[in-house]
Amino acid sequence: MRILMFGWELPPENSGGLGVACFNLTKALSQKDAEVVFVLPRKKNISENNFDVIFADLNVEVKKVDSFLSAYLSSEKYSKLIYDFQIEHFYGNTLFEEVLRYGKLARKIAQKENFDVIHAHDWLSFLAGIEAKKVSQKPLIVHVHATEFDRTGGTGVNPLVYEVEKIGMEKADKIIAVSQLTKDTIVRHYGIPEEKIEVVYNAPEEKEIKKHKDTLKINLKGRPIVAFVGRITIQKGPDYFLAAAKKCLEHNPDILFVMAGSGDMQNKIIEDASNMGISDSFLFAGFLRGEELENLYQSADLYVMPSISEPFGLTVLESIQNGTPVLISKQTGVGENIVHCLKTDFWDVEDMAAKILSVVEYKELKDCLSENGQKDLKKFSWSKSAKKCLDIYNKLIRR
Repeated sequence: MRILMFGWELPPENSGGLGVACFNLTKALSQKDAEVVFVLPRKKNISENNFDVIFADLNVEVKKVDSFLSAYLSSEKYSKLIYDFQIEHFYGNTLFEEVLRYGKLARKIAQKENFDVIHAHDWLSFLAGIEAKKVSQKPLIVHVHATEFDRTGGTGVNPLVYEVEKIGMEKADKIIAVSQLTKDTIVRHYGIPEEKIEVVYNAPEEKEIKKHKDTLKINLKGRPIVAFVGRITIQKGPDYFLAAAKKCLEHNPDILFVMAGSGDMQNKIIEDASNMGISDSFLFAGFLRGEELENLYQSADLYVMPSISEPFGLTVLESIQNGTPVLISKQTGVGENIVHCLKTDFWDVEDMAAKILSVVEYKELKDCLSENGQKDLKKFSWSKSAKKCLDIYNKLIRR
């Protein structure tokens, strides 16, 4: 089996969970003797022996062709990049022109490569997958990690993004959704038949977790820590986390709330924390990875994911993997397979605050959630996910 896969980023140069998921799925596929050609829009510092990486800028006649396409990119962010970097004329003037240009590069790659199936991750690569299918007549699988309805919290949906997503799903031979929640969203908002969609869950990275010395806890003189990890955007519900924090601090002023990540709402959340008079109890840690992120998980008494709409939620599994209990919104895909956790509606800040205080103040509850959470982890495996993908590929090839 040889797979032509279109993605946007791979660790260590990733801006979120999408790149991590792509990397681990690709690695698991290669361990099952599948050959994967992973196409990125531009050359990055990738060193990985498990699979080949082809960069789009090395498969066109123009030298040093590059692209600012990346996961979580919006039209506004792309326009700012164009302005800030004084981009040369061969780039698209808008995000959508650049997506089309990348599709043309994908077409050239597909003409040169031998492969059995095409696998495209999220909307920015859907047109690339369609172009590859046109020239090869090979089956196309589109992998939906998030929809425009998730990213915008259901408000302010960009009609152009929605149209690209819908076209990609309609042209695909099969759709992979990262959760039943995502599958339901696709059926409801995009009019795709249920039988065309398969759910394939993400999984935590299979690695030995190194126990850290809780240096964060030590430096903070043992203060209780409640963590938020993710992009600080409307989708992730940071404003609800802030509102719940204020209520918690009225009962227990010793709690420290740590927000790790960055995003377009970061400045607003910092300003709001100051206006609420709780900035002394908030630490904005920026984007963390590796040991720094593990240290935060292990130092925290509770990890909170208050997302408005979370198709999966890989950080939840990372937290459990590090022995930290979790409180997640009921609008979270990963919650479909997790029993030993606390759940709340993202908008119910009273309930969220009450559950945060319960874990912080009752060690028995914290320890019970932490210990039993390890049982839930066994339900998730990249090997299982890769096998399900291979089954999908084989059915399409034999069809």
